[in-house]
Amino acid sequence: MGLEIPSYVLAALTATGGAIGYARTKSIPSIVAGTAVGLLYGLGGYRVANNEPYGVELSLVASLVLGGSAIPRAIRLRKPVPIMLSLLAAYGLFTFGDAFRRAL
Repeated sequence: MGLEIPSYVLAALTATGGAIGYARTKSIPSIVAGTAVGLLYGLGGYRVANNEPYGVELSLVASLVLGGSAIPRAIRLRKPVPIMLSLLAAYGLFTFGDAFRRAL
C-alpha cells in the first residue's frame, strides 16, 4: 500500500516534537502527547507494512487526535509549533483518510 513510510515519518516527527517540547519547557503534556501520537502512528505503520488489519485506521486516529489538539491552538495562538503540528495533522488526515475511504 505504501502508507507505512508516511506513518513512520509522522511517528518520528511527533515523538521528537514532544521530546523537544519537554526539553524546552518541561511540559509533561508535550512528552506524553507526542509519545502517544507517535506510538499510534508507528503502530499504524507497522500494521500496514505487515498487511495486518487496522493500520490505516490507527494512523487516521492519530491524525484526528493531533489535529483536534493542534488546530484550535494554531488558530488561537498563531505560533509556529501549533501551525506545524496542524499541517502534519492535515497531511495525515488527507493521506490516511483517502486510504480509508478507498478501502470502503
